Amino acid sequence: MKMKDKNAEQIAARKRHRELLKSKRKSQPILERSSPVLIEKPTILIVCEGVNTEPSYFKQFRLSSATIKPIGEGYNTVSLVERAKQLASENSYDQVWCVFDADPKPDNPNQAKNFNDAISLAESKGYGLAYSNQAFEYWLILHFEDHQGGGMARTDYEKKINKLLEPHKVSYDGQGSKKVTSRLFDLLDGVDSKTKENRVDLAIKRAERNYDLFDHTNPASEESSTTVFRLVRELLTYI
Repeated sequence: MKMKDKNAEQIAARKRHRELLKSKRKSQPILERSSPVLIEKPTILIVCEGVNTEPSYFKQFRLSSATIKPIGEGYNTVSLVERAKQLASENSYDQVWCVFDADPKPDNPNQAKNFNDAISLAESKGYGLAYSNQAFEYWLILHFEDHQGGGMARTDYEKKINKLLEPHKVSYDGQGSKKVTSRLFDLLDGVDSKTKENRVDLAIKRAERNYDLFDHTNPASEESSTTVFRLVRELLTYI
């Protein structure tokens, strides 16, 4: 099959997937019909550790019933949560999410404590958490490979991603721009040729399964895991 045909097939599959989700929301029973009112879209603040990868990823979500504001701050762990608190106080947001990594690998007591403290602080503020151990790129890998949650050297992430992307003629520049391009995002949102499932759905299931393998008493030791699936699943309810 030609690449053009494959792209058309994936676009059609994504459209069918979105329409299915919309139909599920519309099919929920309406118990009482009130007078028409103007409902403002909820605004979701997403404060990211990375200044490129994470914001470039989340900015490409096209939501019909919510507004998202992804910000790449360059802060990490506790300082990122504190920055989220500051930003949240400056405007009215319906949800605040913190996106950060165990960066670098928390094999030193202080680094591990900072990572765990950031999670506890965000939870105490009622913020959503989309953290990764070790890195956000692990979430991208789960779209293409059923990684079972074991350890993976951070230095291997880019090589791993690009090996998985090679058949699709797409690449990820983890040392340069570190951005999720529109071509890569479309591929992440595409259909897996083997399972015939949407790759985002596969990544969510894999990430949640791996996350549930741990008891979460010490998130800094829970490699490899990510809770980005929680944020993505929330965003998908607004498409």
